[in-house]
Amino acid sequence: MRILIATDAWSPQVNGVVRTLQTTVEQLRQRGEQVEVIEPGSFATLPCPTYPEIRLSLLPYRAVRARVHDFDPDVVHLATEGPLGLAARRAALRMGIPLTSAYHTRFPEYIRPRVGVPLAWTYAYLRWFHGAARTTLVPTRGICEELRLRGLRNLALWSRGVDLQVFHPRPGSRLSGQPPVFLYVGRVAVEKNIDAFLRLDLPGTKWVVGEGPELPRIRRRYPEARFLGLLSPERLAEVYSGADVLVFPSRTDTFGLVLVEALACGCPVAAYPVSGPLDVIGDSAAGVLDEDLRNACLQALHVPRHNAVAHARRFSWERATEQFLSQLRRAAERELCGQPTGGD
Repeated sequence: MRILIATDAWSPQVNGVVRTLQTTVEQLRQRGEQVEVIEPGSFATLPCPTYPEIRLSLLPYRAVRARVHDFDPDVVHLATEGPLGLAARRAALRMGIPLTSAYHTRFPEYIRPRVGVPLAWTYAYLRWFHGAARTTLVPTRGICEELRLRGLRNLALWSRGVDLQVFHPRPGSRLSGQPPVFLYVGRVAVEKNIDAFLRLDLPGTKWVVGEGPELPRIRRRYPEARFLGLLSPERLAEVYSGADVLVFPSRTDTFGLVLVEALACGCPVAAYPVSGPLDVIGDSAAGVLDEDLRNACLQALHVPRHNAVAHARRFSWERATEQFLSQLRRAAERELCGQPTGGD
């Protein structure tokens, strides 16, 4: 099968969307599928306002259309709703190529605190953008229900996985500092709600792994916290193994890859009972979900580490890729007549 993926999120960005896409592309190619990726590295770009680490492609339509034409895919997958996703959407519709899309990020909830755009406007845009796709892939059942209530249709599940060859307990990898050690891993950005973790009155030491636009403020505001910046997967596995609890304060993530990475290394999770943690942790014995995040942190200290490891084994990239591929095959095989086009 010939699959073209258009994404505005790619390396050198470091986030869950990029890890998901790069792992999925690798898995697809190992299965013998032909995959072409259109990503910002091939285009002139400018920094995204309020988030300069993300680069937005400038006027990409002609080049994208040429790439789509030359590759002649069976299906075009729109991974993101930015300039490259828009250009690929337009090209595929004009060329009559089946489309699928994915909802990786709570785009409306991320935009509102940054530039004040009302949720109704951005959700209207999402209904238009994803309305062209025969299927829109979402990471959890909770997000699927939320999007249905917002008027999105033709939704299907595409879960996530964890590389157990990399993320597994590393004996003796203790993080320094007074125990217990509470850890945050992820982008240091306003939507991640890191303050909710760092202002908690907790015993021991708090560590932050990651970079982002909020990092300078966070460093100034919480001088007692310790910071590690970006880490390789191997080093990150050591850090998870050396922490007592992963604290996940975000209320807006659609999944949270760091949750399953930490669990695979034996690190229990403390989080709010919201979409993402609810779908990954649920009522398992691998972590604690509570609206009182401090209580969740303290209770998670008593979660046996082997519970976390056992729960992480439920999440497989092979299974997630099979979900992805089956939906794209279905979209490519479906008769075009009667399918939504979403307009151009």
